[in-house]
Amino acid sequence: MAPNSTCQSPAPCSWEEIFQHQDRLMRMVRRRLPSHQDAEDCVQETMARAAAHTALDRNRLGPFLTSVALRLCIDFYRDLERRRRLLQRTAFLDSPGTTEEDICDEDFGRWLLEQVRFLRGREQEVILARAAGISTAEFARLHNISIKAAEAAFTRGRARLKMVCVKAMEDRLG
Repeated sequence: MAPNSTCQSPAPCSWEEIFQHQDRLMRMVRRRLPSHQDAEDCVQETMARAAAHTALDRNRLGPFLTSVALRLCIDFYRDLERRRRLLQRTAFLDSPGTTEEDICDEDFGRWLLEQVRFLRGREQEVILARAAGISTAEFARLHNISIKAAEAAFTRGRARLKMVCVKAMEDRLG
């Protein structure tokens, strides 16, 4: 079946029908994204969205895939720009001339990090990993556990830390 052909029945397009567009999408996206891996991720996401789209006009499969792939490329660069601005803002915050509020925030952060040592094993590990910039999904992969288990441990750890903060505030106020 050629890439411009349409699906024949009202049922969602099959993976085989969607997959026929993969090479065309890959060529189109590869010119727009910096790495082969980014392009593959974009094309896979595009095809998954088409497969999940139950109300897709079957005569518009090709244009739909093209539109989604191009929008995902745009989203890639928007995310890149957002990260660049965030890093730029972080560099600005690290500049000399900190305010009293900044000093208090840093002190509170150190105190809170000390409280993490009172958490249980997995909760402590995931909180420290997140503090080091490791995502919950990456933590799950590194520890060979499910993402749900890692997220649950992170949520429990965060809730325990919140309780510690509330108790400390109550102790100070009264």
